[in-house]
Amino acid sequence: MRIREIECKTALSPSSLPGLDYSLNPYRGCQHNCAYCYVPNVLKINRNEWGGFVDVRTNIPIVLSKELKNKKTGVVGISTVTDPYQPVEKRYRLTRYCLEQLLKHDLPICIQTKSSLVVRDIDIISRFSDAEVMMSIGTLNDSERQLLEPYSSSVKERLDTLLEYSNIGVKTSVFFGPIYPTVQLKDLSTVINTFIEHGATEVMIDRFNLKPGIWENIEKKLSSHVNLKNVFKKNLLEDDFYNQKLFEETLHICNKKNVEAELAF
Repeated sequence: MRIREIECKTALSPSSLPGLDYSLNPYRGCQHNCAYCYVPNVLKINRNEWGGFVDVRTNIPIVLSKELKNKKTGVVGISTVTDPYQPVEKRYRLTRYCLEQLLKHDLPICIQTKSSLVVRDIDIISRFSDAEVMMSIGTLNDSERQLLEPYSSSVKERLDTLLEYSNIGVKTSVFFGPIYPTVQLKDLSTVINTFIEHGATEVMIDRFNLKPGIWENIEKKLSSHVNLKNVFKKNLLEDDFYNQKLFEETLHICNKKNVEAELAF
């Protein structure tokens, strides 16, 4: 893993994502190395390099502090093209330092992560007037999670993190995506109930975005799991109605259980 310390010129960028006004990314690159990540396509980074490097924006808390003096109030998404609580955060603590600056102005924040490390900062996050912790969970099957998201927190750790924040009154939600194609319609009620039991009040749904190179990367990760690979291939590449049916049923179940739900994009 190549860790490089760099400096940034800006901290907050305008965001076009639903519900966000700004994006804040303390790092470039991500150690979680999820097989289906589409960020390399967005940032035009060679997929073979993705997961093998992290650029650490060492001065971002200082830059953020200066920018906040002149920024209009708006929701800050932490992060949008990297995980703010990937393992390197344990050492550099840039996400924590940025939260300290944001708290001085009490800007609304929405944190999206796959890491239980976010619990470390519960002392700061709990002090915001408007904070949301969104945990990305695409499956409840941790064996499958380990194949495609090998360096992220386990499903149990993510659910426990949601519950811990929910128990102190911080809004918690689940980014149910990308929904693993092994999830069946009959599984959805159990999945949504599990999210609710762990405090989620909102579910955002997303599919696998098969941008160039992503399916080939998934196929490589599943090469020694033939049956699993075949299920992925069928539901991702051959069944045009799979995602639509899955989305419709998820929205229907959430509606019945009075949980807010929406499609991510």
